[in-house]
Amino acid sequence: MPHVTVRIPQIGEGLQEARLVAVLKQPGDQVRRDEPIYQMETDKAVMDVESPYEGTLVAWLAKPDDVLPIGAEVATMDVVGVVDEAESKIENVDAIVPPESGLPDGARLTGARNAQIPPRTRSYAKEKGLSEEEILNVPSAGAKLMPTDIDAFLGTRGGGVAPSPGYAEAPMPSKQRVLASRLVRASQLVVPGTITVVSDWGPIERERARNIADGGEFRPSGFTMFAYAVAQTLKEFPIFRSSVIGDSTLRTYERATLGIAVSRPGDELVTAAVEGADALDWPTFAKQMRERIEAARGGKDQASERITVSLTNMQSFGLRDAVAVVVPPAVATLFVGEVYYGLDPESETPKMRRCCNFALTFDHRLINGVGAAEFLNAVKTKVETISSVLLAEG
Repeated sequence: MPHVTVRIPQIGEGLQEARLVAVLKQPGDQVRRDEPIYQMETDKAVMDVESPYEGTLVAWLAKPDDVLPIGAEVATMDVVGVVDEAESKIENVDAIVPPESGLPDGARLTGARNAQIPPRTRSYAKEKGLSEEEILNVPSAGAKLMPTDIDAFLGTRGGGVAPSPGYAEAPMPSKQRVLASRLVRASQLVVPGTITVVSDWGPIERERARNIADGGEFRPSGFTMFAYAVAQTLKEFPIFRSSVIGDSTLRTYERATLGIAVSRPGDELVTAAVEGADALDWPTFAKQMRERIEAARGGKDQASERITVSLTNMQSFGLRDAVAVVVPPAVATLFVGEVYYGLDPESETPKMRRCCNFALTFDHRLINGVGAAEFLNAVKTKVETISSVLLAEG
């Protein structure tokens, strides 16, 4: 594969630099042409930048918050086919400040709310201790707010140091920036729907107790059994192994990659991924899921475009119900809540059983209510017959 460099694109006249806000792909990830791979901020907007190539991301040559000149090298890729170096495309532009027009040279504006704020000026102001609100109120000597305007503003306060505003500001952690970017993108693309069902959790608890009683080392959790039931259900529902590409293309994978939300210290959220989950036998699935989750807990985010369904487990937090978020290209997120005692609806006399609520949030662009209900009920059936599912696939 040819090895090429990806550069910061020229967006418009007069722009000389941009700040790298977040990276949306990691080294080793497969990248499609025109797929967003990073976000950058100019003095006019924050925007997604699309890859000009199809191939594999090799390395990032800059890190989030770096201010780079237009045309600077930002990443390297191994690309498919013979290509000339191309310029990246821009999408999802979110304006920060509209450009001024008709301002005479040297005109002093009332504040940066009326001026463009170059990334380098914003970084400089943050270094000097100014909050975002204070930056917006700094008087500007021209159409753009410059570091000299920051110095002049601080000089009027004495000592060049801003007084304490009564709160602290710090850069958002890099992984949270990436997650935030994905969530914003999700809100722009996904048409979500959510349905719930109550399942009998007793069969999973009995199977778990039997494994412990056997005294062996193979003691997968109830959630792992639940995840395996979902993986087996994905065999029967190809639409849940699919993604929407663009506005009109449906991509269906032969095998399912199951995503699992993993929490890390400091409320950090990363993703573990079990590749080919629907094709694995039970012991292999349990082993791979444990390994992937441990890797995620160690900080390795395994988010991939091949993940079409993700699981979020809140059983240990006392939550029975939730409305999960779908992050494209995934088409569904399945929430599993705490286990509790509830009435058995199949018993003629009042009887308690162990229950668990499942909530499926799905992308209505691709999946309709009946299809989602059929999938969720199929998961429920496999959970309630888990012993036969594990025996058949083990």
